[in-house]
Amino acid sequence: MAHATIYVGCTVPQLLRGAQSRIFPSHSPLGVLRHSAFCYCTGNGTIKSKRKMDHLERTANNFRQEVITQAKVCGITNESETVKRLRLAIANKDFTFKAGQWVDFFIPGVSVVGGFSICSSPGLLEREGILELAVKHTAHPPAHWIHTECTLDSEVALRVGDLHGYQEGKGNRHKLGTAKLHYSAKNTSELLFKKNILGLMKAFPGKISCCFHVTQQRSQICKELQPHITEGRISEKDLEKHVSNDTSWYICGPPPMIESISKLLTNIGVPRNRVFFEKWW
Repeated sequence: MAHATIYVGCTVPQLLRGAQSRIFPSHSPLGVLRHSAFCYCTGNGTIKSKRKMDHLERTANNFRQEVITQAKVCGITNESETVKRLRLAIANKDFTFKAGQWVDFFIPGVSVVGGFSICSSPGLLEREGILELAVKHTAHPPAHWIHTECTLDSEVALRVGDLHGYQEGKGNRHKLGTAKLHYSAKNTSELLFKKNILGLMKAFPGKISCCFHVTQQRSQICKELQPHITEGRISEKDLEKHVSNDTSWYICGPPPMIESISKLLTNIGVPRNRVFFEKWW
């Protein structure tokens, strides 16, 4: 039987990377359980944060391509008040990546190396030579540079990490059944890529669905979003209706949110080995 996949989180680039290709390749987050990019829940549901570790130190054991590729900023868009989308023109025609990968982000004059998930599809790179990143504003030097100093034509360098070191053909393929996303933010303006998600729901009816959760909405919600909006945080009741033996759960968000959702899943009987979360902190 095909698996169901539940995404629970505050960010959504991985769902978009896998689905925008119009197919769901085995390398996408809908198709591969990446042990080097995801962590299992611990026995007591506790997740130890490593936020003080540098990106390169934290991911030292992750596979990386050897080549560092030059890129130029060709577009900067405010996705929300706190997130910028960066469009990067890639000069190296041999540069490739798979859905689900991330990049080491090198900035001239900034000693700290950033680590950002790719939010565009491999198809965009193939067609236009463009790669996109969505970066939330923080005090971390690479993110701070993107939000305060980065301009059109700024030059950076990229190195792809993960997935290429993964061995295929050993029972790791995952046939997609349905993908259900519970996506939480403060308000609808912070629901990044909401139009993309609505488009995917229309393009894949019955295969992809989404419930948007808003916790501090003050303005009126547009008609297009209204049928998919739930006020309040993601609750145990929201999740328990998805529990089955064929469901895999992916959580993405800040540490307190991952901790909270992990405990909710334990409470409703989800096995620990079916729950995965990103470790970019």
